[in-house]
Amino acid sequence: MAPAPNPGPSATAAVTAGIAAIGIWRLLAVAAPHMAALAIMLQTEADFGSRLCFALSWGILNLLFVALLRRPALSGALSLTLVVALVLLSQFKHGVVQMTANFVDLMVIDRDSAAFLFTIFPNLRWSVISAGLVTIPLMYALWWLDPFRIRRLPALAGMLACLAALTGYAFAWPDEAWRGYYPDGYLSKFARSGVTAVSDFVNYGFMESDAVSAGRLKLPLVDSCAPAGRRPHIIMVHDESSFDIRQAQGVKVPAGYGSHFDSFDGKARKFVAESSGGASWFTEYNVLAGLSSRSFGRFSYFVTRIAAGRVERGLPLALRRCGYSTTSLYPAHGAFMSARGFHTTTGIQKFYDARDLGAKGIEPDSFFYDKTLNLLSQNAALNPQFIFVYLAANHFPWETPFRADLTPSWSKPGNAPVVDEYVRRQTMSANDYSAFVAGLKKKFPAQPFLIVRYGDHQPEFSSHVLDPGIDETAAGKKFESYDPRYFTTYYAIDAINFEPVKSPAVMETVDAAYLPLVVQEAAGIPLDPSFSEQKSIMLRCKGVFYACKGGAEARRFNRLLIDAGYVKNL
Repeated sequence: MAPAPNPGPSATAAVTAGIAAIGIWRLLAVAAPHMAALAIMLQTEADFGSRLCFALSWGILNLLFVALLRRPALSGALSLTLVVALVLLSQFKHGVVQMTANFVDLMVIDRDSAAFLFTIFPNLRWSVISAGLVTIPLMYALWWLDPFRIRRLPALAGMLACLAALTGYAFAWPDEAWRGYYPDGYLSKFARSGVTAVSDFVNYGFMESDAVSAGRLKLPLVDSCAPAGRRPHIIMVHDESSFDIRQAQGVKVPAGYGSHFDSFDGKARKFVAESSGGASWFTEYNVLAGLSSRSFGRFSYFVTRIAAGRVERGLPLALRRCGYSTTSLYPAHGAFMSARGFHTTTGIQKFYDARDLGAKGIEPDSFFYDKTLNLLSQNAALNPQFIFVYLAANHFPWETPFRADLTPSWSKPGNAPVVDEYVRRQTMSANDYSAFVAGLKKKFPAQPFLIVRYGDHQPEFSSHVLDPGIDETAAGKKFESYDPRYFTTYYAIDAINFEPVKSPAVMETVDAAYLPLVVQEAAGIPLDPSFSEQKSIMLRCKGVFYACKGGAEARRFNRLLIDAGYVKNL
């Protein structure tokens, strides 16, 4: 009887033998990055759509590196490194400005941004160097351990397929802007924003504008400003996160609370900002350039970084034409959101940031008012001064008291703790402002002053006091639609030894971009051609700028500025 044929090794045995031949550690080197990415996806992505975008983005990264290197272990490790770095940076950004990272961060990255990071984190430079010294040998080891080689053409085809799928999904279901305020979905939001940002940039660049315009602006002559009467010193006060909280029903405030928001004539005027709860630089752009951040679409979050060196039009430049010296007092590092570059582009001659001023962290308003008085003492007799004073004491968070020693007799009105702290800080601001006005009158008894104050945006909790019980989704939609209740603050005009000029432009309610026009009209400064044109828009649109005629007026005006050379390379 013949012996039974030898069936050979079983499938299990064959797999075991194959693994043994390759080596378990080499297989783990290939699989580990993918398992780690899966864990990150489950931890940071909240729904099916975001997880699908994460998977497609992971596929794009991996297959791109495979097409370049042919080694899947090293490609996975490099992809994981980038994803982890993105998540950490996005979490850091959200902790600082309450918004996660998106693709535009890469499009407008500049030296100022890197300088800002290395300044506030002096050890970061060494951390980056140390991480590089550890990562490079590890990557070399993975190069040597990786047993697989993948052909480049299939990898490239797979990457393009993932890219096409991600692009289609991003266009079919674009990410809503308000989701950027949520601390999740770091990779999926970054990837989807890449598709839409590149598309928008290709279609209209950074700034919306008409393709052509029938009109034209004449460039002003340097010596063409001849104001009637004496030119007042102009002080513009950026009142951080301030609005009249009596807009919310049921909030208790101290006696006399509302007087801080009144102008010299007893009127309470409204200022419609373009941010709510944060992003003060939107309003910086409005009140210095005299333009709308909304013209930048999804690039608006980076408006000052984009405008620096490009938007050479604004209130400081207009005042310099009329003989003013221009100065900014800034409470943070000048590199933050390219503030120094933006301010100087709009005509600021002397820019003092927190380091220049000797600020130690957040300072009370009196610190900046005292610096203003000192600067005026040095320069007021030389020529008229324009000083932009940026306050910071009322910045978030309000969960802990700021300088409680400055209000020893304070009695809580009886609201929620954050609201009581907010009202206390507003009381501090009102007291410091009153002292500042008294200081101006005492030190400069014969000098004329025009002071314009404004709230740059409402505090981040305002939606919860304006609409108690509203959920995050409903509030996000109100933010996205620019509900005026969430964006209205105040502006006030005060004067010392000066009678503000009456003008139809000094309206009871104005969009933020019109404030430079209001300042010039109240000061009696002749308008240059660009502000004359903008005044016509203001009167036609009754104080509304970007939203007038569905954005048509703003787009036409932007084209006029581009053709006249005020705006470049946008």
